[in-house]
Amino acid sequence: MGPPGTTYTGGVNRSFSVDTQAVVLTISDRCFRGQQVDLSGPTVMQLLEAAGVGSVTTEILPDELDLIVATLRRYAGTVPLIVTTGGTGLAPRDVTPEATRLVCERLVDGLAERMRAEGLRQTPFAPLSRAVCGTVGNTLIVNLPGSPNGAEGSLRAILPLLPHALDLLAGRTMHEDSVADVTVGTPSEQVK
Repeated sequence: MGPPGTTYTGGVNRSFSVDTQAVVLTISDRCFRGQQVDLSGPTVMQLLEAAGVGSVTTEILPDELDLIVATLRRYAGTVPLIVTTGGTGLAPRDVTPEATRLVCERLVDGLAERMRAEGLRQTPFAPLSRAVCGTVGNTLIVNLPGSPNGAEGSLRAILPLLPHALDLLAGRTMHEDSVADVTVGTPSEQVK
């Protein structure tokens, strides 16, 4: 470990491989019916592409539990990363976390905790998000809020962690070197 206030990340991959594929699912009744323009899905797609994800597929779904479950299962195992936006609040039709829990074999609580912690720096309402993150096989599923700002802030909070998470899920558990990488700054600053 380095000096106090530093983080050890030696040998951890923090960039996506060029062949990384992701699916972004916008979960919104209004967007699905064409009553509202999807702003969150394109925002998430742009962030992933800028981070180096090679191919991003997008789809818009209504807030229907069975349909969300079926779509998550359809993509699981075919792509390493599925990111949902929407359906994580307290409204009666917000069922994305329930669908995700039905599909996932293991939850990754730390990612959801990290997103809420960073969100709390932006709004006192962040703890109302019920977003979960988990894995099914070698696929990571991440729930983001439905608002463009919430989706962007939440994804930015965990984006530096995702390449390493995907490496681990793919069985790439060896660290490239043993030299400590040091990052200093507030949690909202991007890991170098």
